Amino acid sequence: MSRVLVIGAGITGVTTAYTLSRRGFDVTVIDRLPYAAMDTSFANGGQLSASNAEVWNQSGTLFKGIKWMLQKDAPLLLNPTPSWHKYSWLAEFVGAIRRYRDNTVATTRMAIEARRHLFDMAETEDIAFDLERRGILHVYYDRASFEVATRANRLMLEGGLERYAVTPDEIRSIEPSLTGQFYGGYYTPSDATGDIHKFTRGLAAACVRRGVQFKYGREVHSIDFSEGAPTLNLLPTGLSRGESERVPGDAVVVCGGVGSRRLAALCGDRLNVYPVKGYSITVHLDDAASQAAAPWVSLLDERAKIVTSRLGEDRFRVAGTAEFNGSNRDIRADRIEPLLRWVRQSFDVNTSRVVPWAGLRPMMPDMMPRVRRGKRPGVYYNTGHGHLGWTLSAATAHEIVETIYADSCRADAGSPNMRSNIRLNTKV
Repeated sequence: MSRVLVIGAGITGVTTAYTLSRRGFDVTVIDRLPYAAMDTSFANGGQLSASNAEVWNQSGTLFKGIKWMLQKDAPLLLNPTPSWHKYSWLAEFVGAIRRYRDNTVATTRMAIEARRHLFDMAETEDIAFDLERRGILHVYYDRASFEVATRANRLMLEGGLERYAVTPDEIRSIEPSLTGQFYGGYYTPSDATGDIHKFTRGLAAACVRRGVQFKYGREVHSIDFSEGAPTLNLLPTGLSRGESERVPGDAVVVCGGVGSRRLAALCGDRLNVYPVKGYSITVHLDDAASQAAAPWVSLLDERAKIVTSRLGEDRFRVAGTAEFNGSNRDIRADRIEPLLRWVRQSFDVNTSRVVPWAGLRPMMPDMMPRVRRGKRPGVYYNTGHGHLGWTLSAATAHEIVETIYADSCRADAGSPNMRSNIRLNTKV
């Protein structure tokens, strides 16, 4: 049995580890934090949203970013402080505008496929994660924004998504709690929502039951390839005790979120992941009136760039904003306030107990995850999912594991030692 090392215990790393274990691999997961799903997979918007598959690579996105640059509560905020990483990323973002159509269609198909794998994992392992399969409703306040959405909708339909236009009356019928004067909307009945943290922790527990080993509180300091296969040199983080450790494997899968750029460099690869900060609030619905007033159907307000998810009877998740500000994880009051203000304007719920959060989305310039082999033997990547990690991870985990499995079979056919033969089958 070949040993595969997975770096990262967020949603992507844990789905990868689980899928590897089902394929018969001996799996070890390494993460710098003390538990699974404690970073970007902690409190996102909750949407499993093929309807949000449109990539951001449009000239309009750039114009909005420039227009909003000095507006602290803008949905998209770009810190203009010079940074080679930031501006090289933006240059590649512009270069990917020509692939907007193809990448949107491909992302839609990937998101639809991901549902099948994720729901299978949840059913097989009996994971409770506040799943709601009530669809996602996108709302638009004016004709111009609705027509822009109509153009994007054609691409999602091409990708196989069931999504249709709805009138203002139909919006109120789908989600009666929603107030406002809307021009129209789009409804995707097959989309869903759930608590990413609960799911990932539940799947990590299932991995342990299947024999997967987790090494928490350890940072990958360097990777040694001197013996032809990866050996990870680990150091304890400030959140854990222990000593340095060497962990050999036959292969390594980088699922390191915003840390994947550094990890790829250790493997001799370039991976231009940039951290794009997003914020969320969890509104605790502590009284019956608030529970009755909060929506159950998941929403996306296109004007405010805000998404919502109902997480059980007593929690309401609201998320949004994109902030280009490096690896800064600070929770800023001026970025949380628009989310709170939107809730108060839209619903009659008590907001006296609200928990704010901020996380860094690992985003590639073309908005497409990197699911591929590395240059070195035994190196693989499943990372860079941006704002769609929860939506896409189950599909990309399946894809990278099938690649590893095929390489392992080819290596075993030539020699019983995967470690010495897998390098013959790795290409960028």
